[in-house]
Amino acid sequence: MRLREWTAGDADMVLEAFRSEDMRAQSGEPIRTLDDAVRWIEGWQDRGHAFAVELDGLVVGNVAVTGIDRHGNGWVSYWTTAQARGRGVAARAAGLLAEWAFAERGLFRLELGHRTNNPASCRVAVRAGFVAEGIERGKLVYDGVRYDVERHARLATD
Repeated sequence: MRLREWTAGDADMVLEAFRSEDMRAQSGEPIRTLDDAVRWIEGWQDRGHAFAVELDGLVVGNVAVTGIDRHGNGWVSYWTTAQARGRGVAARAAGLLAEWAFAERGLFRLELGHRTNNPASCRVAVRAGFVAEGIERGKLVYDGVRYDVERHARLATD
């Protein structure tokens, strides 16, 4: 596995990944065309650091750190394609991202959150070394339904 910068040449893969029903909420804007996918890739330049996750030469996901603040904190996100799920790919990629963020960006604290009805994402967080810190009640709303979010964090000293 390796993490690398996204390129415009990855737009086909991004478009295919976002066709999946469960991926549609992973982007602030709908990704329905190749131009949308290119904008998604280019949009990371101003928000933080996003990396394509490559496994055996194929892009199978994304890991990112955004919201980097003056206190050395950052927000981690991740997703994988349907074909890569259940194989430990997201956890390994999130772990690699954390190591990069601590070593290369000098961050101290990385946070992430997942809906409490998403146990798979919780397993990813824990396997990547993120410790559960608590529940944020009613934090997210999708299609008019409020969801609780479990917050996890990993420190450079962990």
